[in-house]
Amino acid sequence: MQRTRIYLVRHGQVEGHEEKRYNGQADVALTELGRRQYRGLKERLDGESISAVYSSDLSRCLEGARPLAAGHGLEPVPEPRLRELHIGRWEGKTWKELQAAYPEEWQARLDDLVHHRVTGGESLLEMAERVRPAVKEIVTRHVGEEVLVVAHGGVNRVILLDAIGAPLDKMFHIEQGFGCLNVIDYFADGYRTVQLLNG
Repeated sequence: MQRTRIYLVRHGQVEGHEEKRYNGQADVALTELGRRQYRGLKERLDGESISAVYSSDLSRCLEGARPLAAGHGLEPVPEPRLRELHIGRWEGKTWKELQAAYPEEWQARLDDLVHHRVTGGESLLEMAERVRPAVKEIVTRHVGEEVLVVAHGGVNRVILLDAIGAPLDKMFHIEQGFGCLNVIDYFADGYRTVQLLNG
């Protein structure tokens, strides 16, 4: 049966990562380690037969997607639907700051991770509803091919949960380290197999 393989990458380490901060859709810079992580991914992927590269249009993804794509003679296609969860007025703030400033909203999100929408942002369900069609279009457009997708921790978790048939409320049962690689195979009958997770 014809297989479409997605190499799903999380962007490299970003500045401020050690503070447990919600960056959301704000642009943040990569650290030097983050750039090295992309170089390591390039070495791992250069031998694969990648025919297209798609990336979140945020700089922490595109900056790495360009050299990854160049290794295959390609240009990355920026895809805004692959952006991280829009976390509204929480963007740029640390978990510690948020727990102090918005204790009720913090608890409300913990109580309903899937449906709660931070003021000015989107819910996890709303994020999933923009990510899922984007992935479906990529798979449909590249049947039988191998494609690289560069995105974010939250976005990747949604894609991986869908691949294994798990609900969105299991979001944090899957780890996505900076610069990690996942491999998912999609088949014409709708069957999906995760071949590599957080590698």
